[in-house]
Amino acid sequence: MKTLFVVSLLLLPVSVNAAIAVVVHPSNQTSLTQDDLVRLYTGKLSAFPDGNSAVPVNLADSVALRADFDQKALGRSSSQIKAYWSKLVFTGKGTPPKEVASDNEVLTLVANNPNLIGYVSAAAVSDKVKVLLTLE
Repeated sequence: MKTLFVVSLLLLPVSVNAAIAVVVHPSNQTSLTQDDLVRLYTGKLSAFPDGNSAVPVNLADSVALRADFDQKALGRSSSQIKAYWSKLVFTGKGTPPKEVASDNEVLTLVANNPNLIGYVSAAAVSDKVKVLLTLE
C-alpha cells in the first residue's frame, strides 16, 4: 500500500502537466487558433470559424487537467475563470460550458455531436475524434 502511494505521488506531476488535445467531431473541417479557443471558452464566440455552431465542453473543477487547460489555453487560473463566469451568470449575460467528469465522457460527447468541442489529455485521444490543437 505504501509503495502504491509513493508511485501515485510520483506520477501526479506528470499527469497534471500532460499535453492537452483540443478535440472535435471527425467530420468537423474547421481550423482553430488559440484566440478562437479562448473566445469559445469565455462565451465571446458561439461558432467555429467556418460558421458552424460551436458548443464547448469543460472538465469539472475536480479534474486536474481542468486547471492545466485554464492556464495553458485561457491564460488564467481556474479561480479567475470561475469568477469570470460567476459575474456573467449573475448578470444574466452568459452560461458557462457544460462540465463533465472525465476524458472519456468528453470523448464520447464530442464523437457523437459535430457541434461540440472539448479537451482531453493527449494520451486519451482516440480515432473517434479529431485533434484541432495540442497545448503543451
